[in-house]
Amino acid sequence: MVTTIQSNVSALQAFSKQMAVSANNVANALSDDFKKSRAINVEGQNGQVETVITKIDTPGPLVEDPLSETGELKELSNTDIAEELTNQIIFEQGYKANAKVIK
Repeated sequence: MVTTIQSNVSALQAFSKQMAVSANNVANALSDDFKKSRAINVEGQNGQVETVITKIDTPGPLVEDPLSETGELKELSNTDIAEELTNQIIFEQGYKANAKVIK
């Protein structure tokens, strides 16, 4: 029983980390050249849940820089707000499910 609760507690922490990474992506979505990160939950030792965070280096869209007089292009963030919001729903539901088991 204790192992199950420990597993659920580690899952709560993992879902919290995923939400924090996604929130950081959303907060920086309008920052030029920002590269989003992705947090993936994996099974660790003894049934614990661990989070692996990686930076996604795909290029963001190129747009004409309105501050440039020569028409230079600048790269925007590669963050997709719609993707982040749907991920946040998944993280929230995973958090709620694990909290309910502990309760």
